[in-house]
Amino acid sequence: MSSHLSTNGSASRPVTIRDLTTAKEQGERFVMLTAYDHPTAQLLEENGVPIILVGDSVGNNVLGYDSTVPVTLDDMLHHTRAVSRGAPMPLVVADLPFGTYQVSADDGFRAAIRLVKEAGANAVKAEGAGPVIDLARRLVGAGIPFMGHLGLTPQSVHQMGYRVQGRDDEGADRLVADAEALAAAGAFAIVLEGVPSELGRRVTRAVEIPTIGIGAGPDTDGQVLVIHDLLGLSAGPHPRFVKAYADLRSEIGGAIKAFQHEVADGEYPGPEHCY
Repeated sequence: MSSHLSTNGSASRPVTIRDLTTAKEQGERFVMLTAYDHPTAQLLEENGVPIILVGDSVGNNVLGYDSTVPVTLDDMLHHTRAVSRGAPMPLVVADLPFGTYQVSADDGFRAAIRLVKEAGANAVKAEGAGPVIDLARRLVGAGIPFMGHLGLTPQSVHQMGYRVQGRDDEGADRLVADAEALAAAGAFAIVLEGVPSELGRRVTRAVEIPTIGIGAGPDTDGQVLVIHDLLGLSAGPHPRFVKAYADLRSEIGGAIKAFQHEVADGEYPGPEHCY
């Protein structure tokens, strides 16, 4: 198994930020996956996933929104509680949703405290740089681990769209500078989304903290996918970086049809299903 950082074999203690740092130092690649509910979180823990992201992608994948923008703090608290109850060993990272930190760092600080104190998150993530640098510094100073997110930032969909970022020299240089600033502010890791592979490699080499790629090439320290995409549950079209490792949408559809047919034909429930 190429990824050595996992919850397997280390059930005596949860995954820590130091474990991620050590993985980068030793050149060990690792994964992060999203989860939005208790049973999925349990499955990820049972299969050794070291980091679970309770992403605001819950909006697209569970709540039926067209983007992450409508997701509220209450939504994130609800889903983070379920995940943290289901997976005590992985590092659980919760997204700060749109609107909770754009107005002021004070708002973001209060939202982050709620996600940690009330919902059981081990860390929080926010998109972008600029004012987020100050928020990251304040959170880390208060003992709340912070994960950055650069490149394609879905909360800014109305401004930038779903386009690859950092293609020109100016954009690439700015993204590297933002990554270095986040690292200096105390971020423990940075998600790089939708950037050219060369830029993913460049940022990974420029910072001492781990980078986690999603559409950022093969040279980041870790990789993240949305669990619905990985399992083949989400309807297309999909971004280029998505790889489905199963086709559960078809499997589930088959099970539903089989149930319908057996009920219609009087096969279910059989004697073995009755009291």
